[in-house]
Amino acid sequence: MKKQQIIFYIKGQFEPDCLQRLSQEVSITFNRQVLIRNLDLDLEPFYDFKRRQYDAHKILYWLDTNEDNENDKKIALVSVDLYISILTFLFGQAIFNGNTGIVSNYRLRNEQYGLAPDSKLTFLRFKKVIIHELGHMFGLVHCQVPTCVMRSSTYVEDIDQKKSQFCSICSPKIDSEPASV
Repeated sequence: MKKQQIIFYIKGQFEPDCLQRLSQEVSITFNRQVLIRNLDLDLEPFYDFKRRQYDAHKILYWLDTNEDNENDKKIALVSVDLYISILTFLFGQAIFNGNTGIVSNYRLRNEQYGLAPDSKLTFLRFKKVIIHELGHMFGLVHCQVPTCVMRSSTYVEDIDQKKSQFCSICSPKIDSEPASV
């Protein structure tokens, strides 16, 4: 049986270098092949004009029901401002123990907070949120260890304070079979 892959569905402007590095680092973290594909989806129907944001839950549902690869982990990487009805904004969301997630780099950029751009910091934040949401997709819940990537992040500063790895409690819970090629 073929091992589950991780597929990045890209919607927005991202540096090709950034996507390659993300795919390599996520592949190492989860010991799975990571593929990069374009997401052929018009996001306008998911836009809420009152909030001036995109509904992450609806995009997540669309991706879950419309993209094939039932056995693979699918995660949309977008560059728009996301929300769900009970939160002002979010960095990412995933179906717990499911195959679908979404992550946005919109609020991960320093420019959103009136600070000078820092592409290295944005990349690191993006990587942490992607790994965090994939952790949920692999069945991990939020962790209380302050530096664990599975620690909940309400603010971008919370992301900065944690590592991009799982702690010794969460790490063994991730399936570590070798990726098939």
